[in-house]
Amino acid sequence: MWLWGIVIAIALQRLSELVIARRNTARLLAQGGREHAPGHYPLIVVLHAAWLIALVVVVPADATPNFYWLALLVVMQAARLWVLVSLGSRWTTRIIVMPDAPLVARGPYRWMRHPNYAVVVVELIALPMVFGAVWIAAIFTVLNAAILTWRIREEDRALGRG
Repeated sequence: MWLWGIVIAIALQRLSELVIARRNTARLLAQGGREHAPGHYPLIVVLHAAWLIALVVVVPADATPNFYWLALLVVMQAARLWVLVSLGSRWTTRIIVMPDAPLVARGPYRWMRHPNYAVVVVELIALPMVFGAVWIAAIFTVLNAAILTWRIREEDRALGRG
C-alpha cells in the first residue's frame, strides 16, 4: 500500500512538472529563448520512468517503509518546490536560454548553481531506500550521474559558464 501510494504521488508530481515545463518552454521559445543540447532529454525521461517502474517491479507491494528515508524524500519535494518558485516562468525540464537575461540569483540559486539537480540526486537515492532497495538506488544514481554530467556541462556552456 505504501509503495503504490508513494510511487503514484511521485509520478503525478513528475507529470504535473511536465505540464508546467511545457507551458514555460513554449513561452520562453516564443520570447526568443533557444534550446540547447536537446539530445540528452529523452534519456532523462526514460531514466525517471525506469526508476519508478523498477520500484514497482522489484519492491513487494506490502513493504514497510523506512520513515527516516521517507522524511528525507518529503523534504526534497519541498526543496523542489523552492526551486520551481525561485525560477518561476523560467523553470523548464529542458535547457532553454533567454538571450541577455540575467541568471536567477534568488532562492537556492544564491548558494548553488544547480539546486534542482541536487534534489534529484537525493531523491533518486531516497525513494528506493524508503523500501530498502539499495541496488535500485545505486544503479539509478550511477546512470543519473552520467546524464547529469552531460547536462550540467551543456547547461553551463549555454549559460556562458563553461
